[in-house]
Amino acid sequence: MLSKLRQFSRHVHLWLALMILVPCVIVIGSGLLLQVKKQFEWVQPATQKGQTGSPSIHFEQILHVAKSIPELEVSSWQQIDRLDVRPNKGVIKLVAANSWEAQIDAQSGAVLQIAYRRSDTIEAIHDGSWFAEWAKLWLFLPAAILLFFMWCSGSVLLYTTLKSKYRKNNLRKTRNR
Repeated sequence: MLSKLRQFSRHVHLWLALMILVPCVIVIGSGLLLQVKKQFEWVQPATQKGQTGSPSIHFEQILHVAKSIPELEVSSWQQIDRLDVRPNKGVIKLVAANSWEAQIDAQSGAVLQIAYRRSDTIEAIHDGSWFAEWAKLWLFLPAAILLFFMWCSGSVLLYTTLKSKYRKNNLRKTRNR
């Protein structure tokens, strides 16, 4: 019984590994980049410091500053993906739809930094939505579920292997007496 269970687990483990190989490599690779996104400005620009305190510039001023930065390609609010307000750092991060980021002083409206932001693209690759919207739920989610089953079959393989080694060692000890 134990050898049949081990053989079945090995077979399942092998085929599941082949099925999820590519999605897992993508998730692991992009996950590693996301783990270090604050350490490498190539992934995500470092947050600059402005004048701390309550933000005093208005939304219209933010839009005016965004329009003045050619890299952002902003002509209206529709080209702005999000604003990230950091009062404790005195900065407003403006992320354009084209993934360029401008960091603006929250008091004066001065541009502190303009940089390309790759972390959002890497996050989309990580969850599968970068490839196609359906890939997130119909490719990457099943791969995660199959990875869980691989973990289960791997645990069975580990258990049966250790149990078999334990039995063999006990058998050797009793023979040597």
